[in-house]
Amino acid sequence: MNKKTLTSRERVLRAFNHVEPDRVPINYMDNPGIRLRLKRHLGLADDDEAGLFRWLETDFCGTWPPYTGPKLHPDIPDRQVDGLWGMRKKWIANESGGYWDYCDYPLMDASEEVFDNWPMPSPDDFDYSSVAETCRRYPDTAIHYGDPGLGDIMNSSGMLMGVEQAMMEIIDPDSPLQRFIDRRLEVRLGMVERVLEAARGRIDFLWLGEDLGSQRGPLISMETYRQFIKPRQKRFTDLAKAWNIPVMIHCCGSSSWAFDEFLDIGITIVDTLQPEAANMAPAYLKSRWGDRLAFHGCISTAGPVAYGSVEDVRRNMRETMEIMKPGGGYCMSPTHHLQDNSPPENVVAMYEAAREYGQYHH
Repeated sequence: MNKKTLTSRERVLRAFNHVEPDRVPINYMDNPGIRLRLKRHLGLADDDEAGLFRWLETDFCGTWPPYTGPKLHPDIPDRQVDGLWGMRKKWIANESGGYWDYCDYPLMDASEEVFDNWPMPSPDDFDYSSVAETCRRYPDTAIHYGDPGLGDIMNSSGMLMGVEQAMMEIIDPDSPLQRFIDRRLEVRLGMVERVLEAARGRIDFLWLGEDLGSQRGPLISMETYRQFIKPRQKRFTDLAKAWNIPVMIHCCGSSSWAFDEFLDIGITIVDTLQPEAANMAPAYLKSRWGDRLAFHGCISTAGPVAYGSVEDVRRNMRETMEIMKPGGGYCMSPTHHLQDNSPPENVVAMYEAAREYGQYHH
């Protein structure tokens, strides 16, 4: 096939399989504030989502079946309540606008009874016909199910009971949190199964998440990962393997200490790749794992795109591409959602540079 005729789906799958495509695949994640400013900067209407993604030339699309079941968690004044799991957020204003941050922690110091009876959805309470519809609408796009929250344990527990308590109880086999985690994962696994069935082989990869590092090093020990996290992740990777699709994991901070463990359970793509964190430099990752892992991310949302000039952004993009491109195995993406403090002209420079420096010349 002529490389110039690759679809987004072909481009992404080649990159995942360490085959050089026509250009590096591109993904995009953002906060609402920067999305609106970027549209206006590009002369697009505020509601022109399709126009924005055409300009960005993204290669990825997610599918999320809408919830159709009963109301599980009551509304609370001045709070944003997660309808499925009950996390609570409050608005925190800052100079760029603001964001919703976790608060209240309804399961902090909760009794076993509260844990065991905490309302959760059933995998049956979702409209999976939307999955088939997404697959029909985007035949040439790389479609994923999941996101950085699928299959996660530490993050979602911390959102409900506070990080400190969650970190202590994750390693306590007698804590009711253990049953709660497994009950939640059963729901998520059931949803994955139904999505894959509804898509009839059209989901291209499963996206999991679990943050394992701070900026300086691991958040947990290898022993804790192997005992409490890895076996639970393996249930998802086994399901993906049964459907013959690859698995990508979102993993913040200094997380390369776990990469060989990921490979052991069949995770072959790693997302985030914060270059400023310890042992996460692009050259180190590419030289050590580049023949076994594909990479998605690397462009820091706390780096030049937020704080540098247009020239800084272009230089960072060129350097990253030169390191990560060879032999395929790289998809360009911001490490996290682009934040509201990123100037639109820097985001434009980032995506123009991705297209320019991401070309393969065969």
